[in-house]
Amino acid sequence: MIWIYRLLILLVSGTVLNVWFLRQAQATPYRGADALSLKQEFLAYGLSEPIFYTIGGIKILAAILLLIGLKVKKWVKPAGQIIALLMIGAIAMHLKVGDPLLKSVPALGMLAMSVTILQLDKKV
Repeated sequence: MIWIYRLLILLVSGTVLNVWFLRQAQATPYRGADALSLKQEFLAYGLSEPIFYTIGGIKILAAILLLIGLKVKKWVKPAGQIIALLMIGAIAMHLKVGDPLLKSVPALGMLAMSVTILQLDKKV
């Protein structure tokens, strides 16, 4: 069970860091509305550029705290809760702009993994 917990932490944190550092300017089939970049996606949701940077900073910090949580367990729960909450927000934004369900799949997967991390955190 501990290996699943650690693997999920690595997957969630790695995905967040990948999206915000490596894939931010790239188009993907999961971008909301018709956005070609992460910033365009936030603007399509009606969110401002300062919100884009704020959410990005929070996600990056939470991902780093998850990684630190592999050694300092007390950081896993708050970081996992933040990621889960932000994924709920991401799903809500996809619904807001009328995206097909396929575009919400990554956020749904990240939400499921974050909730699983939180559940496993109680047991390890």
